[in-house]
Amino acid sequence: MDHRLYKLRFQNAVHFGKTDLDEGEYTCCADTIFSALCQEAVKIGADTLQTFYQYAKDGALLLSDAFPYMGDTYFLPKPMKRIENAEHDGDSVIKKAYKKLRYIPADMLDTYLQGKYDILHAPDFDRLGHFEIKESVAIRGKDEPGPYRIGTYYYNEGNGSYLIVGYQDERAEKLLEDLFINLSYSGLGGKRASGFGRFTFYSKDLPSGLTNRLKAVGDRYMSLSVALPREDELETTLDGAEYLLCKRSGFVASDQYAPEQMRKKDLYVFRAGSCYSTRFCGDIYDVSGKGGRHPVYRYAKPMLMEVGTWKNI
Repeated sequence: MDHRLYKLRFQNAVHFGKTDLDEGEYTCCADTIFSALCQEAVKIGADTLQTFYQYAKDGALLLSDAFPYMGDTYFLPKPMKRIENAEHDGDSVIKKAYKKLRYIPADMLDTYLQGKYDILHAPDFDRLGHFEIKESVAIRGKDEPGPYRIGTYYYNEGNGSYLIVGYQDERAEKLLEDLFINLSYSGLGGKRASGFGRFTFYSKDLPSGLTNRLKAVGDRYMSLSVALPREDELETTLDGAEYLLCKRSGFVASDQYAPEQMRKKDLYVFRAGSCYSTRFCGDIYDVSGKGGRHPVYRYAKPMLMEVGTWKNI
């Protein structure tokens, strides 16, 4: 499988959902990106949607979560594995810093895995951008207008988010790029009707160190996307795994699904950064509810990167 880096530069604020509407994130998960691409495929036609879905279902297309970048520095999720470093044992300040750490520079991954990362001089994420609360008024479906608040995020100049895409052939790559072009005009995330989430994107070669780790075979793997093993994979995947779960939910975006807006079924998945001792395929799950007119897909396939005992690869 070949890999590319898609660098997204947002033209305005983004709203990547969290628990409440007035909260937000500066990154989004692979399932959010996949759902948005499915909506763009629907606009082209049912055949396009089916082709895109099948590529992803069969593993011919893979998506990572979206991670932050600052300038030319790309960040990866902190691997959920114990890093051995006797020099830091017992130092409460460093332990707290490691606990708070969410992302590490991609070009420092080897250093981090060796236990030599300078955690006290890690990049300051306050430089990435800033949150704002947007005040709006709900009119549709209301007897009287009602105010509500939206959590938005603005990236500073030169910053944004990126994702890694994997593809097995040029046809899959071409379809994905066409859908991303369409999505760049529609926007990614919530409140797109207000102009949020629109972006330009650039396709770039992935740094060789990351490419090597994505293709390497080892004794430990980190997923770069939210993922959920199939039932027949679950037992072996959980053996020795270090992970965190998160609940993925939300409303169905399709106007054709039901006369009124309906919620998707909740699905608990492993977060990006979770680590496993074996590879697995994961799946795309149907999270539609009763009364829906068509399936609703939740992407939960891993993009696995080798993060085992450090070695030259």
